Amino acid sequence: MRIDPILKEIASVFNSSGKEIYLVGGAVRDMLMGKKVHDWDLTTNALPGEVTDIVRRIGGKTVPTGIKHGTVTVLYKKASIEVTTFRIEEGYTDGRRPDQVSYSADINEDLSRRDFTMNAIALRLSDAHIVDPFNGKKDITARIIRCVGNAADRFNEDGLRPLRAVRFASQLDFEIEPNTLNAIHGALKISAKVSWERVRDEIDKILASNVPSRAFLLMEKSGLLELFLPELAVCRGVEQKGYHEFDVLDHSLLACDFAAEKDFSQIVRLAALFHDIGKPSVRGIDEETGVCTFYRHEEASADMCRAVMERLRYPNLLTDSVCHLIKEHMFKYQDDWSDAAVRRFIARVGETNLKDIYSLRRCDTFAFSGKESKVSTLTSFANRIDELLAQGQIFSLKDLAVSGNDLMTAGIPAGKMMGMILKELMETVLDDPAQNTRERLMEIAGKIFENKKCK
Repeated sequence: MRIDPILKEIASVFNSSGKEIYLVGGAVRDMLMGKKVHDWDLTTNALPGEVTDIVRRIGGKTVPTGIKHGTVTVLYKKASIEVTTFRIEEGYTDGRRPDQVSYSADINEDLSRRDFTMNAIALRLSDAHIVDPFNGKKDITARIIRCVGNAADRFNEDGLRPLRAVRFASQLDFEIEPNTLNAIHGALKISAKVSWERVRDEIDKILASNVPSRAFLLMEKSGLLELFLPELAVCRGVEQKGYHEFDVLDHSLLACDFAAEKDFSQIVRLAALFHDIGKPSVRGIDEETGVCTFYRHEEASADMCRAVMERLRYPNLLTDSVCHLIKEHMFKYQDDWSDAAVRRFIARVGETNLKDIYSLRRCDTFAFSGKESKVSTLTSFANRIDELLAQGQIFSLKDLAVSGNDLMTAGIPAGKMMGMILKELMETVLDDPAQNTRERLMEIAGKIFENKKCK
């Protein structure tokens, strides 16, 4: 196993000071799997103050980022490395952090407090010796996620660990060993204490994996889905006969997997996951055919998605973008659409969102049957849109030949009236782009204003 020269330099000064230092955690796991390692976590029998003194000898700096738990961040040659003193933990009142930390002189004791065997392996930097007291290397080879020691104890210590387990299963394409998986349900009360920000971070990592559905299905089986994403959990069993081969949950997960397979953006992956969560709330039955109906489910889904993303503390801009895609994903293009209808679609969706709305439609179509098919109407639609875009036509208020200031100069006051007039001018130009001249639009605006005043 190749040790980076920077780590060798750090190890050398620690060893010359009579201290041990090891690479631990995900970095060792990834190295054993033949993956590139970007983040380093080190552990040592040196106390935090001693770490600071040792690092200074080679011109490095330290920041006490987690000094309460024995962690300092070492800044050396543009690298940022967390270094933690061997420790033992006791008590986990908040379900996330230990109430008490005591330092240890034994690397094996330090490894015993970690979550999974695959993450409880240490690489001694002085000679690349592997310390593996819980057979983590064997589990990595077998592609198994197994808690260190008693699974129930590990999950009751830290409520985030169950989410990490399902995330790793998706991220690494590993299986969760039965005792570990079964212990998750008993720790749901502890997981409920985890901050929404940390839950969001795990969901983002799941969505970035190659097959997100692996994690979400494990979440469903263990109770984590109902705990954190109940809006998605209730989609199970909501059949869509006459439209899809799958119920709403499986359809949504297939759409999300397709987004991951095609390496679509985070926005599309989130939209694919949540695009139909409103269906259970609007489900009906057609009296004549007996087929399920989901009228205006896209609007309900967008509203529910906003509530979910706000709960998970997603940024407002990202939330707006995802919900906008969901609200617009049910467009039904026909070749007989007029150019004005196509221009209205572009104006409504937004030119910058076209690529993502196409991608979301591909995800949705794939998830009808789990098979990719050529969407000829989508290709035809995209071609028509490209033709109109190439003509330089206008699709937003900022492209109008007049502005709010122009209207104010003509005596039209700012406020609801001006907003209504600008909207009508936009509709006029979408119908006939030739109307987009300052002279013509000012004339139309004046007439609208006079008519409104008379009423």
